Amino acid sequence: MRKKASPKRKNVGIFRDVEIRSADGYKKGSSYIEVTCGCTSKGHGDIVGKLRVYRNGLFLISCECSSECSQGLLTPHGFEKHAHSADSSGMVWSWKNHIWVTMGEVKLPLSKTSLISHYKFSANEENEVSSHHSHRRKFHRDEFVRCSKCKKERRFHLQNKEECRIYHDAVANRHWKCADKLHDKISCEEDEERDSRKRCRGCPRFMRCEGCSECVCLGCLECRYFDCQCRTCVDFIRNAQP
Repeated sequence: MRKKASPKRKNVGIFRDVEIRSADGYKKGSSYIEVTCGCTSKGHGDIVGKLRVYRNGLFLISCECSSECSQGLLTPHGFEKHAHSADSSGMVWSWKNHIWVTMGEVKLPLSKTSLISHYKFSANEENEVSSHHSHRRKFHRDEFVRCSKCKKERRFHLQNKEECRIYHDAVANRHWKCADKLHDKISCEEDEERDSRKRCRGCPRFMRCEGCSECVCLGCLECRYFDCQCRTCVDFIRNAQP
C-alpha cells in the first residue's frame, strides 16, 4: 500500500501566530500587528513604546516615554538609543536582547519571542538608511592584508563603499602584493607598521579597541556586493532578500 504523504507545514504568518496574540497591547491592523514593547535604561527605568510589525518584515516603534516626546516612528536601534540603554562606557548593545515585550506576566526580549522570526533584514536596512530619526551608519574599522611577496601587513581604510570593495577584492586575492594597493602606492621595501600602531584601527569609541559593535561590521550594503560571487556576499544577499 502506498503511504499517504504527510501534509506540508505552512509558515505561520504574523496574523496567525498564537504567541504574538498573547502579548500585552496586541492589536491587529490591515497590514501589521502591534504590541506594547519597552527598553530598560539604568538611568531612566522602563521606556515604553508600541512596536508595529508589518507583513513585509518592517519593524517600527512609536515611543511613549512622555507626552512631550517628539521622536515619531523609530527603528528598533533608534528606540534603544533613545532609551539610553547603554553600559557605563556609553556603548549600545543588541536591540534584539534589550527591547522586550510582555507575555502574560513575563518580560521577554524580542530575541526570545516569535516576533523576531518575522523581522526581514532588507526592509529594515532600507529604513535605517532613509529614516530621519536614525543617524547611525555602519562603521568599518581599518583592516590589514598580508603581502604574498614580502609577508608584511598593509593597512586598508574602509571609509566608503569604494574602499570597502578594494579591501574585499584584496582579501579574495591569495597572490595580493604591496604593488597592487590602489590609491596609496607602497612597495615591499617600505617598513611594516609597528604592532603598537596596528592596535589603533579607528574605533569611534576607544582608540585601542580590539573589536566591538561600534567598529566591527558583520555585513551591510557598503561591504557586501550583488555582483560578487564569493560565499560571504552570496549568503548575505540571499538572506537580505524579503
